[in-house]
Amino acid sequence: MKYLHFTIGPVQGFVAQARRTRDFWAGSFILSWLSGIAMKSVEKNDGKVIFPLVASSYLNWLEEIKGTGMKPRQGAAPNRFMAEIPDAGFDPALVEQSVRSAWTELAEKVWQNDLSSMGMTSNQRKIWDEQVNKFWEISWAITDTRSESSILDRRKNWRTSFPPEQGGVKCMVMDAWQELSGSERPGKQVSDFWLKIRTDGQNGMKTDLRDGEHLCAIAFIKRRFARCFHKVSATMPGGWRISGWNVSPNVPSVVYMAAAHWIADTIKAGKPEMIKRFHDAAFMLTREHGETNSNIRCIEDALHGKDDPTRQFAALDGSVFFETMLSSPNMYPDADETTVSATLARLNELIKETSLEPPSPFYAMLLMDGDSLGKHMGDEEKQVPISKALEIFTRDASKIVQKNSGFLIYAGGDDVLAILPVEDALKCAAELQQHYNNCFAGSGVSSTLSGAIEFAHIKMPLTRVLRDAHSLLDDIAKDERGRDAVAVRVWKPGGKAVEWAMPWEKAFASDGKVEIQKIADEFRAQDEDARYSNKFFFKIRELVGVIGQGKLLSYDDMVSLMAAEYLHSGINEGRDPKISRGEAEILTKRLLDQCQQLRRIVTDKPGGRTDVSFDSLPGAMFRADGALLVRFLAQKGVEL
Repeated sequence: MKYLHFTIGPVQGFVAQARRTRDFWAGSFILSWLSGIAMKSVEKNDGKVIFPLVASSYLNWLEEIKGTGMKPRQGAAPNRFMAEIPDAGFDPALVEQSVRSAWTELAEKVWQNDLSSMGMTSNQRKIWDEQVNKFWEISWAITDTRSESSILDRRKNWRTSFPPEQGGVKCMVMDAWQELSGSERPGKQVSDFWLKIRTDGQNGMKTDLRDGEHLCAIAFIKRRFARCFHKVSATMPGGWRISGWNVSPNVPSVVYMAAAHWIADTIKAGKPEMIKRFHDAAFMLTREHGETNSNIRCIEDALHGKDDPTRQFAALDGSVFFETMLSSPNMYPDADETTVSATLARLNELIKETSLEPPSPFYAMLLMDGDSLGKHMGDEEKQVPISKALEIFTRDASKIVQKNSGFLIYAGGDDVLAILPVEDALKCAAELQQHYNNCFAGSGVSSTLSGAIEFAHIKMPLTRVLRDAHSLLDDIAKDERGRDAVAVRVWKPGGKAVEWAMPWEKAFASDGKVEIQKIADEFRAQDEDARYSNKFFFKIRELVGVIGQGKLLSYDDMVSLMAAEYLHSGINEGRDPKISRGEAEILTKRLLDQCQQLRRIVTDKPGGRTDVSFDSLPGAMFRADGALLVRFLAQKGVEL
């Protein structure tokens, strides 16, 4: 037997360049689908994928003869894999050809569905074909043993394909590529071309293509593929056939995700007439129910047993739930000012009538990745248990994300990418980490899961959030904190507001919940209007900045001082029973522990054993970011 190592790229160039969550999801879905096509091609040519294992329930859906089970909604096949192949008679070129044939078929279906009837010129078709045919970089190598996986990294350094030179006006999503009108400069030709597509296009074109947006072929395929994926049907090299299936194009926006719990709480507040009045005004503004079937758990639970008007309220575009979005002149430039004002008035009435806080303008992006798997993959005996553990983890990741009111963008191998409400992100990350550990328990392989959470303001560009999430995961959770850690950043309109990180072992409370989230919930319960907590947190920021070296005061003295500041903030004003000094010290001790700057240290011991210890990072032993993150979580990002 020999071993095929195969990869498709560029991952970041295809997935990460996005203006909407739907672009992220579409990029991940298509890339995973193409990788699955490659895996199927290996199987059809008497090979066997051995790492990572991808559920047959996913791969069977790629063929014309479908399998059973639910239609896949998220990608499940990583862009890189290793397969066992026969010593003779196996042609890797057929695998590459299958991928390129499937991609060409998908692109052609989008063209025929959306552009062929638009009077496209030969030059515009030339731009389309050139971009479609020269986008993917596919690399493969064959080795005699499983352990030579690094050969693929060396092979990828021999670049044999390069993107074509791109002139004219650039795409608004993938800025290295030319948009499809073919115009040499911005202006009327570009705007008229895209206005015609948006106006004359069918099947959700106005929803998919915003006014003024102009895209290259790759970005257009990502944006529109879900509308015609069920039409995909083609014969692959070797004679087997692929076909697509119906894929819902409904992907929740980050604005809708930020408002998710507010929408659910508003429904549960039991004011159907006020909800209907707001819906009717907002629908006059948007003329669409863009979030139909977004299937966010907290909203679906609140909608149980509700009638159509309430369901229509929950399907409104997320922007209408935010005063700042409604007040922005750029949000609805073509809308009548009276309609915008009426929507804003009804929103304020609804908030007042339900006695709820305004929705939080923050959402969470969660990125997770396994630790230290690379060093184990060189050991052939560990490859099978690793593959089996990852197959189970990938299969259940979507259930965990959905249970926590999130939307899974991708789960494959040891990677997870999801968006969630602020309230659920840490809990979801913790459950994924614990599930990952359970999957590897008893496997003989030591691997952990690190995570990065970006709490980002809804106005922050998506591409920037994802790019920063990768940096947060690799540089902070893994390198700085020693892996098996979680790192968090809070991004407000003015820039980075908080950065907190902690090894998972120190992040958990004794009951298995995330300690910093528990503390935030307790602060919120004790001080609902945040008057006293704000005073306390601002004081702690000053104190920790002065005493953070841990040299001016002992640990116990720091706890005592923080407890005194908490009680001095006025938290007991009008309270019966009052919070005691002992209770305040317990709470502030827990808070101070989450302000520690700890690094996880793994020491190898004889017999293959390891010791795990923790030490302070060089410099400050404590930083106020832990306390500031508690404040952010307690207030759900809303400044009170």
